[in-house]
Amino acid sequence: MPDEGAPHAATWMAFGASAAIWGGKLLPVARENLAGIAKAIAAYERVNMLVREEDREIAARLCGPSVSLVVRSIDDVWMRDTGPVFVRDSTGQLGAVGFNFNGWGNKQRHALDAGVAEHVARAANATFVKAGLVLEGGGIEVDGEGTAIITESCVLNPNRNPGVSRDACEAELSCLLGLDKIIWLPGIAGKDITDGHTDFYARFAGPGVVVAGLEPDSSSFDHAVTRRHLDLLHGAVDAKGRRLDVVVLQGPSTVRPKHGTKDFAAGYINFYVCNGAVIAPEFGDAAADRNARDVLRELFADREIIQLNIDGIAAGGGGIHCTTQQQPRP
Repeated sequence: MPDEGAPHAATWMAFGASAAIWGGKLLPVARENLAGIAKAIAAYERVNMLVREEDREIAARLCGPSVSLVVRSIDDVWMRDTGPVFVRDSTGQLGAVGFNFNGWGNKQRHALDAGVAEHVARAANATFVKAGLVLEGGGIEVDGEGTAIITESCVLNPNRNPGVSRDACEAELSCLLGLDKIIWLPGIAGKDITDGHTDFYARFAGPGVVVAGLEPDSSSFDHAVTRRHLDLLHGAVDAKGRRLDVVVLQGPSTVRPKHGTKDFAAGYINFYVCNGAVIAPEFGDAAADRNARDVLRELFADREIIQLNIDGIAAGGGGIHCTTQQQPRP
């Protein structure tokens, strides 16, 4: 599995917000946010957006001509989790691993989204590989050199893989993704729909370099979790034997109140790396937003840093990375 920062052929997204899941008030905001993310990425690379036939007109109006619409029945917007994880074999041929999406442990309807991975694989002319595990792309972070960071709370959760040991999980993922080393973070189950995806906690900014979140609010359930993660990452080495350089990126202290909910996902770690740019969130905390931009500029000096207001998507419990899936360039 290549690093996200490796060259992309395209980004896949899903214009799948519905009133049934998002509610009438949040639906138009989520759609506008999705279109904003897609247009920002489309300035740097191709964007393929799945869309229901009945939503095609509004998607075309919001996304504009720079985004390619692909008609497909879908349940929701989270392409990171429903789409395939793209890999290459030893000859460079493109594969697409489907991880049997089950609605984050059967927490949400997913009959249509369960077929998205195979559909995208076919559309990308990639060989579809059906995994023996149930998990989501948001639970896996790789450096492209054989190291992964994965949260136990997601992958080893009985609502996905009952009775599967850590060793069995490592063996399967090592085979499918070309991994030599998995750094396990505990995560936290039952607090959000994903059961603690890696892409809200720690991301590779390059081989040996990890940017990790810290929840500053001591009353938050994530405060102790993120501190524990930092301790583990500071003590970890990657597949090449390098001790990790860990850069801490603290979350905002405040967010804009209009769409603030108990599920509001206000972390900066859920950015997306595309060709020539990093698409990242801002939450209205001027100092924290500026710090996040400066940290990302230093980590990704060869890319532009684009910050977007994604309050609608965040109110739905996700972020920019959650809505995207990269297809590597041949």
